[in-house]
Amino acid sequence: MSVLSSQHVMKILVVRNDKLGDFMLAWPSFQALKLAFPNSRLVALVPNYTRPIAELCPWIDETLIDPTEAAGKEGFNRLLKQVKAQKFDLMLTLFSTTRIGWLGLRAGIPLRWAPATKLAQVFYNRRLKQKRSQSKQPEYAYNLDLVQAAIEGCGERYVVPQGPYLSVDPGLRAELRQVFLAQHKLKPDTRLIFIHSGHGGSANNLSLAQYAELAAKVARPDSCFVLTAGPGELEATQELAALLDAEGVQLRVFSSTEGLQSFAQHLALADLFIAGSTGTLHIAGALDRPTVGFYPNRRSSTPLRWRTLNGEGRTLAFTPPADIEKDMSCVDIDAAAAGIRVFVERCWSEG
Repeated sequence: MSVLSSQHVMKILVVRNDKLGDFMLAWPSFQALKLAFPNSRLVALVPNYTRPIAELCPWIDETLIDPTEAAGKEGFNRLLKQVKAQKFDLMLTLFSTTRIGWLGLRAGIPLRWAPATKLAQVFYNRRLKQKRSQSKQPEYAYNLDLVQAAIEGCGERYVVPQGPYLSVDPGLRAELRQVFLAQHKLKPDTRLIFIHSGHGGSANNLSLAQYAELAAKVARPDSCFVLTAGPGELEATQELAALLDAEGVQLRVFSSTEGLQSFAQHLALADLFIAGSTGTLHIAGALDRPTVGFYPNRRSSTPLRWRTLNGEGRTLAFTPPADIEKDMSCVDIDAAAAGIRVFVERCWSEG
């Protein structure tokens, strides 16, 4: 029996140690690896701030914390000691850097896969040419191409993963909704339209005034807007609340104080989720809540490249006009509102 047979208990290290949205788009890869190697122990190397959401992933058995470059040589050596002790059989680096490539080589991991890009590729003994910068397919598909190559390289069969990738137990979701509606004094049949106006510096976004205009145009008698705020975003979210209040729109502000896991679980309450291309949007997509995303037109940031993990027909995207790269003030709010109204009618009628 090959040491890399699916019948052998393998140890696999998967690296996606950048931003939250990028990490969410790796979830299909974790599922695909577990389907191919059901007896494996799958370990994710992530930064500390994404660890709580990684612990919700059903295909991850363990997380290792990357102390990042900020920890210097001492932090790198501590991480190297941890990785060496695990005796991994296989390493997949979905986002490659020289530092992580050197880590895998120094740790003596026999099979080390990464995209054949950047100088970092010299540290890997298995590589796949991808040209991700051309943005010809979604980021999660690029991840899966690498995973498929690794799986088939081990002589195993690749099975296409299926969403939803993140789920909340129906009983827990019903309980959370009941508590949320009671706390915010909302009727039981209220449609909750979540808006996350923050962006964490990861992408251009609509202005608060644009979000307020959009909300006023898509508001319904049975809807309430839930304005979500991440760390450091509460002040701007309260500014948006004041704008919506001036428009006479029903709203509530939700800033979870119970951590990222609780925040993610509450996103399952969204009947519609609206945001820029952020990690929060990608959590909602993994939950397969109907999502509306606003994206710039830069090739590295297109709606295709950063498509959410929603099922077919459950996500909608808007950008500035084709000749404008990133000036989000040029997004046609009237057209977006009209598109959203049609979108929600269909999604909500389908259940």
